[in-house]
Amino acid sequence: MQAIIFANGDFLPPPDLAERLASADLVIAADGGSQHCLALNLRPHVLIGDLDSIQPGVLADWEAQGVRVIQHPVDKDQTDLELALVYAKEAGATRIVVFGGLGKRWDHSIANLLLLANPQFDGIDIVFIHGDQNLFVMKGKQRLSATLGHRVSLLPLSGDVKGVTTRGLKYSLKAEALLFSSSRGVSNVVINDDPQVEVQDGILLCVISPPSQN
Repeated sequence: MQAIIFANGDFLPPPDLAERLASADLVIAADGGSQHCLALNLRPHVLIGDLDSIQPGVLADWEAQGVRVIQHPVDKDQTDLELALVYAKEAGATRIVVFGGLGKRWDHSIANLLLLANPQFDGIDIVFIHGDQNLFVMKGKQRLSATLGHRVSLLPLSGDVKGVTTRGLKYSLKAEALLFSSSRGVSNVVINDDPQVEVQDGILLCVISPPSQN
């Protein structure tokens, strides 16, 4: 089951947005992410959050159209995006795409990315899409959806990440460590058609960017 979440950050649509929306089984607006749905003339299945960033008229209209509204208190321990991720998980989502997860609020942006490493979402394929950049966490061994020239950055999220091996990337690693707070893993480059990364111990944030992104 595939879910799409619209968060309240900057929305940079990817070229295949229409295809992604058409294949989604569940669309969730995380409070202020509703603005992106409105701009797309898209009615989500669920609106969730403390609802301090949505216009009352829009809320009433969506409720009348059958949108499920789940309101939480303003004073809460989870961000609206985390609430949306938990809802998607409990609904049975195995893959979640997040739009608008990054933006001008660096505290929110960093907290949102750290959610990718939260153990409660283990086993769910979660990817943040920001224009033509994809951001996701990596554990174990994984093939990368990237082609020749794409840039691949590997950033430790769980302290030092050990036993990192890369294949098909310009700067190869062979069972090496990427140290937490080091920039060593930034801006590698895909050089063949089957790039792979393997991690023996730890969690990496992987950022894939097109060749045009410098």
